[in-house]
Amino acid sequence: MSVRLEARLWWAQRVTAGFLAFFVAVHLATIIYAVHAGLTAADVLARTRGNLAWALFYALFVLAASAHGAIGLRTVAAEWLRWRGASANAAVTLVALALAVLGLRAVAAVTLA
Repeated sequence: MSVRLEARLWWAQRVTAGFLAFFVAVHLATIIYAVHAGLTAADVLARTRGNLAWALFYALFVLAASAHGAIGLRTVAAEWLRWRGASANAAVTLVALALAVLGLRAVAAVTLA
């Protein structure tokens, strides 16, 4: 593994963690607001359907979580399983893509009219 790749992945892990902190805080605040306002799932869906801002917010949330999770899994695979190299990188790339696709499908289901 190149030192440059490792450094970039380390940096990407920290950057995505920062974004995730923001996304999680907004998501939890939204949930708390919805519960206190007595909103039902149907009410929430009515507010998110066709809302480009929420679609973009949750799409970015999904992409950050997918990248962050995959980089973390790569580190766990290297440290615990001693799985390194091209095959480990390919596997976690597939995991990241699968998470992103599934997450973006969920975003589309909740936000697209």
